[in-house]
Amino acid sequence: MSTIALSYCPITVDDVDAALPFYRDGLGLEIVNDVSYDGHRWVSFGFAGQPGLAAVVSDPSAGRSPEDAEALQRLIVKGSGPGPYVFTASDLDAVFERLRASGAEVLQEPIAQDWGPRDCAFRDPAGNHIRINQA
Repeated sequence: MSTIALSYCPITVDDVDAALPFYRDGLGLEIVNDVSYDGHRWVSFGFAGQPGLAAVVSDPSAGRSPEDAEALQRLIVKGSGPGPYVFTASDLDAVFERLRASGAEVLQEPIAQDWGPRDCAFRDPAGNHIRINQA
């Protein structure tokens, strides 16, 4: 039987430069690729212990038609973009404190959810809903 794995997850932001500290410094992800092409930018963040998996941050127009880019930009500005994006951390409290100290918008402090995980939630600088579960 053939195996299948996730290679990357696209995360659209209105300002790639503003998103870098959140994903790199706050979440602790490593930049593995930073590509600019035709006025757009894609930054791939790698996950420790998960080679071949990346979160790819880019602007709404990167690789999309003008109509799709405009529609996506409107959703992002309203804070209604795709998501939530759910990450898992071995030390939820440390990640929470690092993100809060960076000035990220806190949506929910770490709590044990009725459905199981202990988690917290933030908005990235573009307004994307980011949830982080305790591993």
